[in-house]
Amino acid sequence: MKSSKRREFLGAAAATLALGALPFSARAAEGGKMRIGVVGSGRVGGALGTSWANAGHTVMFSSIDIEHDRKLAASVGANARAGTPREAAKFGEVLLISVPYHALPAVGKDLGELLKGKVVIDTCNPFLERDGDTGKWAQEKGAGLASAELLPGARIVRGFNAVGYARMAAASSNPGKFGMPIASDDAKAVAVVTPLIRDIGYEPVLVGGLAFGRHLVPRQPLAGERSVEEIKKIAATLS
Repeated sequence: MKSSKRREFLGAAAATLALGALPFSARAAEGGKMRIGVVGSGRVGGALGTSWANAGHTVMFSSIDIEHDRKLAASVGANARAGTPREAAKFGEVLLISVPYHALPAVGKDLGELLKGKVVIDTCNPFLERDGDTGKWAQEKGAGLASAELLPGARIVRGFNAVGYARMAAASSNPGKFGMPIASDDAKAVAVVTPLIRDIGYEPVLVGGLAFGRHLVPRQPLAGERSVEEIKKIAATLS
């Protein structure tokens, strides 16, 4: 994205955040609670889903192991439940997809029409050593653009990509200390996701469109916990 177009996009996104662009984004911005479907309830999905449930949202955990999801939901309490990935996709006003990248094509295929128009938080990172040809392709294309291709119709916000799950689970104890870089082509989806990121304990920082998603992976300059200003300075050097 050219620098002038990036500034234009970020400005439009800021305006959308101020107005609240979807029926439930205004409710979320006012502290309203949401239904969140978690597809992939491992360390990251489990940590984020637990934090959202503790913040008062209703969360449905799902994975390839329903017994794991049931135990997790029981440990979290009244705001958590378990289901299949399709049930979670139907249930959630927002979806969190947090699976190994080589599993993402199957998720897109299995959930199909359920993803159309759905706001999706994408935490998935491609690694060559784990994800094989899919990981190689996604790294070459860029993780954000690759996820958009694998999850057609989803309104993707890429975030929570390069911070350890234990840190995310603890972030609410010191809210706003660190920023969370995110990338998206959909300003209205960003407006929906923004209060959810704050509920985890981070201040969201939109660094650009999905093409910038390639920077939101481990071992890149934006990885790790950084202040909002540090994130903005680093993002300004990227293209």
